[in-house]
Amino acid sequence: MKAGVVNAMKRQFSKRLVSLILAIAGAVILSSGCTSSNGEGFAIYLTKEDIPPAEMEAQSHVELADAPIIGIDDIVSYNEQTHELKVTQSAFERIFQLDVPTTGKTFLVCVDKSPVYWGAFWTPISSQSFDGVTILKPYNSSEPYIVTLELGYPAPAFYAGADPRNKPEIINALKKADKLITALAISDVRALPRSMKGYELYSWQDDDSWHFTLITGTNRNKTLAEITSGEYYISETGWVNIHCIGKEEIKTALGKVPSGEWITLGDGSFVSGGGILARPPQDIIDDIKNFAVEHGLNFN
Repeated sequence: MKAGVVNAMKRQFSKRLVSLILAIAGAVILSSGCTSSNGEGFAIYLTKEDIPPAEMEAQSHVELADAPIIGIDDIVSYNEQTHELKVTQSAFERIFQLDVPTTGKTFLVCVDKSPVYWGAFWTPISSQSFDGVTILKPYNSSEPYIVTLELGYPAPAFYAGADPRNKPEIINALKKADKLITALAISDVRALPRSMKGYELYSWQDDDSWHFTLITGTNRNKTLAEITSGEYYISETGWVNIHCIGKEEIKTALGKVPSGEWITLGDGSFVSGGGILARPPQDIIDDIKNFAVEHGLNFN
Protein backbone atom coordinates (compact mmCIF):
# COMPACT_ATOMS: atom_id res chain seq x y z
CA MET A 1 0.00 0.00 0.00
CA LYS A 2 1.39 3.40 -0.97
CA ALA A 3 2.49 5.82 1.78
CA GLY A 4 0.07 8.51 0.57
CA VAL A 5 -2.91 6.19 0.85
CA VAL A 6 -1.84 5.11 4.33
CA ASN A 7 -1.50 8.70 5.48
CA ALA A 8 -4.93 9.56 4.08
CA MET A 9 -6.47 6.63 5.95
CA LYS A 10 -4.77 7.78 9.17
CA ARG A 11 -6.10 11.30 8.72
CA GLN A 12 -9.64 9.95 8.10
CA PHE A 13 -9.42 7.70 11.18
CA SER A 14 -8.22 10.63 13.32
CA LYS A 15 -11.17 12.78 12.17
CA ARG A 16 -13.64 10.02 12.99
CA LEU A 17 -12.03 9.48 16.41
CA VAL A 18 -12.24 13.20 17.22
CA SER A 19 -15.89 13.28 16.10
CA LEU A 20 -16.67 10.28 18.28
CA ILE A 21 -14.99 11.87 21.32
CA LEU A 22 -16.87 15.13 20.79
CA ALA A 23 -20.15 13.24 20.42
CA ILE A 24 -19.56 11.32 23.66
CA ALA A 25 -18.58 14.51 25.47
CA GLY A 26 -21.71 16.24 24.21
CA ALA A 27 -23.88 13.37 25.38
CA VAL A 28 -22.27 13.45 28.82
CA ILE A 29 -22.83 17.21 29.10
CA LEU A 30 -26.44 16.86 27.95
CA SER A 31 -27.03 14.01 30.37
CA SER A 32 -25.47 16.03 33.17
CA GLY A 33 -27.68 18.98 32.29
CA CYS A 34 -30.81 16.83 32.43
CA THR A 35 -29.83 15.43 35.80
CA SER A 36 -29.26 18.88 37.17
CA SER A 37 -32.62 20.23 35.95
CA ASN A 38 -34.67 17.19 36.94
CA GLY A 39 -32.67 16.02 39.95
CA GLU A 40 -34.85 17.84 42.46
CA GLY A 41 -34.63 15.03 45.00
CA PHE A 42 -37.20 14.60 47.76
CA ALA A 43 -40.21 16.95 47.72
CA ILE A 44 -43.86 16.96 48.71
CA TYR A 45 -46.35 18.41 46.23
CA LEU A 46 -50.03 19.25 46.27
CA THR A 47 -52.04 18.20 43.23
CA LYS A 48 -52.51 20.76 40.47
CA GLU A 49 -56.29 20.32 40.38
CA ASP A 50 -56.61 19.96 44.18
CA ILE A 51 -57.97 16.42 43.84
CA PRO A 52 -59.68 15.29 47.09
CA PRO A 53 -58.28 12.16 48.78
CA ALA A 54 -61.59 10.35 48.22
CA GLU A 55 -61.10 10.66 44.43
CA MET A 56 -57.41 9.77 44.21
CA GLU A 57 -57.86 6.02 43.72
CA ALA A 58 -59.94 6.66 40.60
CA GLN A 59 -57.25 8.84 38.97
CA SER A 60 -55.07 7.32 36.27
CA HIS A 61 -52.88 10.42 36.08
CA VAL A 62 -52.32 13.25 38.53
CA GLU A 63 -50.50 16.48 37.74
CA LEU A 64 -48.30 18.08 40.34
CA ALA A 65 -48.71 21.66 41.48
CA ASP A 66 -46.24 24.11 39.95
CA ALA A 67 -44.04 24.20 43.07
CA PRO A 68 -43.64 21.87 46.06
CA ILE A 69 -45.31 22.63 49.39
CA ILE A 70 -42.15 21.18 50.99
CA GLY A 71 -38.96 21.24 48.92
CA ILE A 72 -35.55 19.84 49.74
CA ASP A 73 -34.31 23.30 50.80
CA ASP A 74 -37.20 23.51 53.30
CA ILE A 75 -36.05 20.36 55.08
CA VAL A 76 -33.69 20.45 58.04
CA SER A 77 -33.82 16.69 58.67
CA TYR A 78 -35.93 13.57 58.26
CA ASN A 79 -35.92 11.00 61.07
CA GLU A 80 -36.03 7.53 59.56
CA GLN A 81 -37.14 6.00 62.87
CA THR A 82 -39.97 8.41 63.78
CA HIS A 83 -40.85 9.74 60.29
CA GLU A 84 -40.60 13.28 61.65
CA LEU A 85 -39.81 15.95 59.09
CA LYS A 86 -38.09 18.96 60.64
CA VAL A 87 -38.54 21.97 58.37
CA THR A 88 -37.63 25.64 58.27
CA GLN A 89 -39.85 28.19 60.00
CA SER A 90 -41.13 29.56 56.68
CA ALA A 91 -42.09 26.07 55.45
CA PHE A 92 -43.81 25.29 58.75
CA GLU A 93 -45.84 28.51 58.58
CA ARG A 94 -46.78 27.64 54.98
CA ILE A 95 -48.23 24.33 56.19
CA PHE A 96 -49.90 26.02 59.16
CA GLN A 97 -51.66 28.46 56.82
CA LEU A 98 -52.76 25.70 54.44
CA ASP A 99 -56.53 25.44 54.00
CA VAL A 100 -57.24 21.81 54.95
CA PRO A 101 -60.89 20.69 54.85
CA THR A 102 -62.20 17.95 57.16
CA THR A 103 -62.04 15.60 54.14
CA GLY A 104 -58.30 16.16 53.80
CA LYS A 105 -56.01 17.73 51.20
CA THR A 106 -54.03 15.41 48.92
CA PHE A 107 -50.26 15.51 48.68
CA LEU A 108 -47.75 13.43 46.74
CA VAL A 109 -44.33 12.45 48.05
CA CYS A 110 -41.95 12.62 45.10
CA VAL A 111 -38.35 12.00 44.15
CA ASP A 112 -37.20 14.05 41.15
CA LYS A 113 -40.86 15.01 40.53
CA SER A 114 -41.83 11.36 40.20
CA PRO A 115 -44.55 10.36 42.74
CA VAL A 116 -43.56 7.54 45.09
CA TYR A 117 -46.77 7.51 47.16
CA TRP A 118 -49.62 9.83 48.05
CA GLY A 119 -51.28 10.86 51.27
CA ALA A 120 -53.26 13.74 52.72
CA PHE A 121 -52.88 16.72 54.98
CA TRP A 122 -55.49 16.26 57.68
CA THR A 123 -56.99 18.52 60.29
CA PRO A 124 -57.23 17.25 63.90
CA ILE A 125 -60.80 18.59 64.10
CA SER A 126 -61.97 16.12 61.44
CA SER A 127 -64.32 13.32 62.51
CA GLN A 128 -63.67 11.35 59.31
CA SER A 129 -61.25 8.44 59.24
CA PHE A 130 -58.61 7.97 56.54
CA ASP A 131 -56.75 4.86 55.39
CA GLY A 132 -53.58 6.54 54.17
CA VAL A 133 -50.45 8.45 55.10
CA THR A 134 -51.26 11.73 56.81
CA ILE A 135 -49.60 14.95 57.87
CA LEU A 136 -51.62 16.67 60.58
CA LYS A 137 -52.02 20.40 60.16
CA PRO A 138 -50.18 22.06 63.09
CA TYR A 139 -52.22 23.52 65.97
CA ASN A 140 -50.06 26.65 65.94
CA SER A 141 -47.00 28.07 64.23
CA SER A 142 -44.63 27.86 67.21
CA GLU A 143 -41.63 25.57 67.61
CA PRO A 144 -40.72 22.81 67.15
CA TYR A 145 -41.06 23.14 63.37
CA ILE A 146 -41.81 19.46 62.82
CA VAL A 147 -44.49 17.59 60.88
CA THR A 148 -44.86 13.83 61.02
CA LEU A 149 -45.76 11.42 58.24
CA GLU A 150 -48.21 9.18 60.08
CA LEU A 151 -50.22 6.09 59.13
CA GLY A 152 -54.00 6.47 59.18
CA TYR A 153 -56.33 8.87 60.91
CA PRO A 154 -57.30 9.13 63.72
CA ALA A 155 -54.97 6.23 64.59
CA PRO A 156 -52.69 3.69 62.86
CA ALA A 157 -55.41 1.05 63.33
CA PHE A 158 -57.28 2.73 60.47
CA TYR A 159 -54.39 2.06 58.08
CA ALA A 160 -54.10 -1.16 56.09
CA GLY A 161 -51.35 -2.26 53.75
CA ALA A 162 -47.60 -1.78 53.47
CA ASP A 163 -45.81 1.21 54.93
CA PRO A 164 -44.40 3.32 52.04
CA ARG A 165 -42.68 6.03 54.09
CA ASN A 166 -39.15 4.63 54.01
CA LYS A 167 -39.05 3.29 50.47
CA PRO A 168 -35.45 2.98 49.21
CA GLU A 169 -35.75 5.79 46.65
CA ILE A 170 -36.95 8.18 49.37
CA ILE A 171 -34.22 7.21 51.85
CA ASN A 172 -31.55 7.42 49.14
CA ALA A 173 -32.71 10.88 48.04
CA LEU A 174 -32.70 12.20 51.61
CA LYS A 175 -29.33 10.62 52.32
CA LYS A 176 -27.90 12.13 49.14
CA ALA A 177 -29.13 15.57 50.26
CA ASP A 178 -27.59 15.00 53.73
CA LYS A 179 -31.01 15.35 55.37
CA LEU A 180 -31.38 11.83 56.81
CA ILE A 181 -31.26 10.95 60.51
CA THR A 182 -31.57 7.25 61.35
CA ALA A 183 -32.46 7.89 65.02
CA LEU A 184 -31.96 10.49 67.74
CA ALA A 185 -29.88 10.19 70.90
CA ILE A 186 -30.48 12.33 73.98
CA SER A 187 -27.44 14.45 73.03
CA ASP A 188 -29.09 15.32 69.71
CA VAL A 189 -32.14 17.06 71.18
CA ARG A 190 -32.38 20.41 72.92
CA ALA A 191 -35.51 19.34 74.83
CA LEU A 192 -37.81 16.35 75.05
CA PRO A 193 -41.49 16.91 74.21
CA ARG A 194 -44.11 17.74 76.80
CA SER A 195 -46.35 14.86 77.84
CA MET A 196 -49.98 15.04 78.94
CA LYS A 197 -49.34 12.17 81.38
CA GLY A 198 -45.83 13.18 82.35
CA TYR A 199 -42.96 10.69 82.27
CA GLU A 200 -42.51 7.35 84.03
CA LEU A 201 -39.14 6.26 85.40
CA TYR A 202 -38.26 2.58 86.00
CA SER A 203 -35.10 0.96 87.27
CA TRP A 204 -33.46 -2.44 87.74
CA GLN A 205 -30.02 -3.79 88.60
CA ASP A 206 -27.87 -5.78 86.22
CA ASP A 207 -24.13 -6.61 86.49
CA ASP A 208 -23.73 -4.33 89.51
CA SER A 209 -25.08 -1.38 87.52
CA TRP A 210 -28.39 0.37 87.90
CA HIS A 211 -30.34 0.66 84.66
CA PHE A 212 -33.07 3.23 84.10
CA THR A 213 -35.79 3.73 81.51
CA LEU A 214 -37.49 7.09 81.06
CA ILE A 215 -40.69 6.55 79.12
CA THR A 216 -43.71 8.62 78.13
CA GLY A 217 -46.54 8.38 80.66
CA THR A 218 -49.77 6.69 79.58
CA ASN A 219 -53.01 5.40 81.08
CA ARG A 220 -52.08 1.82 80.18
CA ASN A 221 -49.64 -0.38 82.07
CA LYS A 222 -46.23 -0.83 80.47
CA THR A 223 -44.79 -4.22 79.57
CA LEU A 224 -41.48 -5.46 80.91
CA ALA A 225 -40.19 -5.87 77.36
CA GLU A 226 -40.68 -2.23 76.38
CA ILE A 227 -39.05 -1.07 79.61
CA THR A 228 -35.99 -3.34 79.57
CA SER A 229 -35.44 -3.98 75.84
CA GLY A 230 -32.87 -1.19 75.62
CA GLU A 231 -34.61 0.26 72.58
CA TYR A 232 -33.80 3.93 72.24
CA TYR A 233 -36.69 5.87 70.74
CA ILE A 234 -36.95 9.66 70.83
CA SER A 235 -39.68 11.53 69.02
CA GLU A 236 -39.32 15.30 69.28
CA THR A 237 -43.10 15.61 69.33
CA GLY A 238 -44.39 12.32 70.77
CA TRP A 239 -43.26 8.98 72.20
CA VAL A 240 -40.03 8.71 74.20
CA ASN A 241 -38.31 5.57 75.50
CA ILE A 242 -34.79 6.20 76.77
CA HIS A 243 -32.54 3.57 78.35
CA CYS A 244 -29.72 4.79 80.62
CA ILE A 245 -27.04 3.08 82.71
CA GLY A 246 -26.10 4.80 85.94
CA LYS A 247 -27.51 7.84 87.69
CA GLU A 248 -25.44 10.35 85.72
CA GLU A 249 -26.91 9.16 82.41
CA ILE A 250 -30.49 9.35 83.72
CA LYS A 251 -29.81 12.81 85.13
CA THR A 252 -28.65 13.89 81.67
CA ALA A 253 -31.94 12.61 80.21
CA LEU A 254 -34.00 14.29 82.94
CA GLY A 255 -32.17 17.52 82.18
CA LYS A 256 -33.86 17.51 78.75
CA VAL A 257 -37.40 17.16 80.19
CA PRO A 258 -39.25 20.51 80.09
CA SER A 259 -39.70 22.31 83.41
CA GLY A 260 -43.01 21.62 85.13
CA GLU A 261 -43.38 18.03 83.91
CA TRP A 262 -44.16 15.17 86.32
CA ILE A 263 -41.70 12.31 86.78
CA THR A 264 -43.17 9.23 88.46
CA LEU A 265 -40.73 6.66 89.83
CA GLY A 266 -42.33 3.24 89.41
CA ASP A 267 -41.53 0.08 91.34
CA GLY A 268 -42.78 -2.36 88.71
CA SER A 269 -45.91 -3.36 90.65
CA PHE A 270 -48.12 -2.43 87.69
CA VAL A 271 -45.83 -3.94 85.05
CA SER A 272 -46.68 -7.38 83.68
CA GLY A 273 -43.83 -9.73 84.59
CA GLY A 274 -41.99 -6.83 86.22
CA GLY A 275 -40.31 -8.88 88.94
CA ILE A 276 -36.80 -7.74 87.99
CA LEU A 277 -37.76 -4.07 88.36
CA ALA A 278 -36.70 -2.50 91.63
CA ARG A 279 -35.96 0.89 93.05
CA PRO A 280 -32.28 1.73 93.69
CA PRO A 281 -30.92 2.56 97.16
CA GLN A 282 -32.39 5.66 98.80
CA ASP A 283 -29.23 7.73 98.34
CA ILE A 284 -29.41 7.24 94.55
CA ILE A 285 -33.13 8.09 94.57
CA ASP A 286 -32.47 11.22 96.61
CA ASP A 287 -29.70 12.33 94.24
CA ILE A 288 -31.92 11.87 91.19
CA LYS A 289 -34.89 13.52 92.91
CA ASN A 290 -32.85 16.54 94.01
CA PHE A 291 -31.55 16.99 90.46
CA ALA A 292 -35.08 16.74 89.04
CA VAL A 293 -36.51 19.26 91.52
CA GLU A 294 -33.65 21.70 90.85
CA HIS A 295 -34.46 21.36 87.17
CA GLY A 296 -38.08 22.40 87.84
CA LEU A 297 -39.61 18.92 87.60
CA ASN A 298 -42.25 17.40 89.87
CA PHE A 299 -40.81 14.14 91.20
CA ASN A 300 -43.44 11.69 92.41
